[in-house]
Formats: sequence, structure tokens, C-alpha cells
Amino acid sequence: MAKALVITPVKNSIETTLETAAAIQASTVPVTHKIFNDFSSPETKALLDQNAPKIGYELVHLEEITDTPSPNYKLVLQMAQKEAVAMQLPLLVVESDVTVEKDTIEKMLQFLQDHENTGLVGAITVGYDQKVNFPYLKFKDVKDAVIDTKRSLSFCCTLFSPAFLAAYDFMQLDESKDWYDTFISKKAIEMGYQNYVMMDAPVLHKPHGSRPWKQLKYKNPLKYYFLKFWKGMDKI
Repeated sequence: MAKALVITPVKNSIETTLETAAAIQASTVPVTHKIFNDFSSPETKALLDQNAPKIGYELVHLEEITDTPSPNYKLVLQMAQKEAVAMQLPLLVVESDVTVEKDTIEKMLQFLQDHENTGLVGAITVGYDQKVNFPYLKFKDVKDAVIDTKRSLSFCCTLFSPAFLAAYDFMQLDESKDWYDTFISKKAIEMGYQNYVMMDAPVLHKPHGSRPWKQLKYKNPLKYYFLKFWKGMDKI
């Protein structure tokens, strides 16, 4: 019986997505894993369909549900919240550029069980060198096993408690934004919940593998900020 609903929003990046899915399927606890295909290319869509029965994830093609162009993160969160609440399960977001360890989800679920009044729990992200990387560089010098933080969590690998899911309706999320990591992190704190980052449950993060255009931030910053501000991409 599933212990959590795990979701992965996907926009192309098929190689990292399949790595993400395989790692989730290899977890030490049973989960229901749903991939939300957000208007990927026909080639990516075909490969997602082909690999679903092999790896074991469920697949939702958002093009069959909405006409709104990608990104549809708000819709994904709203659909996932509704299902997780109905299943009475925690909701775990694992993005398509993240690879969990076999015991990552088990550790996060155990932590949630042991800590009442939890809103969100994030797993620290590391590179291939096992050093803390983006987006958690702000915590790179922390030596504690767990951080109780009021700073924003990233949704790279983040668990939402059933209590918080039941208390805050994602239908209220701002229509004008693309991403909700910062807003939801602050909302949980505002509502009296505690947010944590588990430094002892590292996950491999290949930064921006799920949104390759954001690599421009490092390779061509002028073009990146043109897209971000002039084109209105990546609103948080």
C-alpha cells in the first residue's frame, strides 16, 4: 500500500526524467508516482508512454486536460493536492532533475511521523561531488543533521504534510506566478507550521535539467534576464 503520493512535473528532459522515475521506483517504501507531462515534444511524450509500464509510474498528459501553455505548475499542484487529500497521504514533489536515494523517501516519511506540526520537509540537494549545490547553497556550511528554517524551501525534493495539505487550498494560488516554492514555504510558516531541511538525506540535483533554458543564467545572463523580465518567464 502506497505511503505517499509522489509527483514529477516534466517538460522534455527525458533522460533525467527516466532516471528520476527509476530511482523513485527503487525506493524502500511503496509509493504512487505520477508524472505530469507539461506539453513536452512528441518524442518525449512517446518515450514517457513507452517507459511507463517498464518503470511503473502513472502518466498524465496535461495537453489532454488544459489548453494553457507550459508551465502548468499551479495546475499540477492543485490536482496532486486533491488526490493526496483524498488518499490521506503526504505529497512529495520530486522534480525531473533530481535523483533520490533508495531510503530518501523512507527517511522523509519517518521524519514527518516524528515531528508534529510540520508543514514542509525538504531534502538537501548535492552535486556528483556530494557537496551542497543550488538551490540550497545558503545552507552549505550547516553542520546540523536537520534545519528548522523560516527561509524558502525549493520543491526539488519536498514533502508536504497531510495537515498542511488539508489546511491550505492550492486553488488559492496566485494565477500570475509560474512557480510556488517561495509562496507556499512562507504560507506554511504564516499558518503556524514548521518547515525543515534534512541535511542527512541528500539527493542528487542536476540544476535546471528540468528547465534547460535556465542554463542561460550562467552561459548568457543578458539573454536569461531578457526572457525572465521582458518575456515574463520564471515568475516566482
